Amino acid sequence: MSSLSLPIETDRLVLRTFERSDIDDLCAYHMLPTMQRYVFSRTRDEAEVACALAIMRNHVSLQRPGDTLTLAMVRKGDKILIGHVSLNWSDATAGQGEVRFCINPSYSGQGFAKEALGALLDLAFDHFRIHRIFARCDGRSHHSIKLMQQMGMRLEAHYREHALFQGEWDEELHFAILDREWQRSAKVKELPLRHRVA
Repeated sequence: MSSLSLPIETDRLVLRTFERSDIDDLCAYHMLPTMQRYVFSRTRDEAEVACALAIMRNHVSLQRPGDTLTLAMVRKGDKILIGHVSLNWSDATAGQGEVRFCINPSYSGQGFAKEALGALLDLAFDHFRIHRIFARCDGRSHHSIKLMQQMGMRLEAHYREHALFQGEWDEELHFAILDREWQRSAKVKELPLRHRVA
């Protein structure tokens, strides 16, 4: 496997590792009550966001199972941090990985999360050679459900009231996609055989 080259650029985004200076932009969306109902670790104030940022700043590569790569989603034009995507290498033997994403609601519905997630899936399947990617989301998160479907992921499980999460019964959906099912980025196109050089 070749070394990972960061940042990654998409049409409208730069996906890069987190920096200390990202604290204000991260606070702008990570502390919102609408975000807190879906995140794994709650961040109610700037100190807790700073702790989360410190953790994400260390998520810079996948070397062994359990490692996580977290990339900040930065708009190209104004350099504003609008969200982040993560890839966790969950199982080496079976080639399993998990993706997570979080976007500032002010920028949702504009295709940014889909753009970033598409680049992350390209990275997972093409660079890291992961065989199967899964994603979990809350059953109430209709935007996340729609996004998973748009990415070509299939619903594999619906866990009803399987755990207490932040004081409420959790409705968790699991989506997944295999490497051979993923439609690569539109920027990378296979040439017909007659046009190939070798």
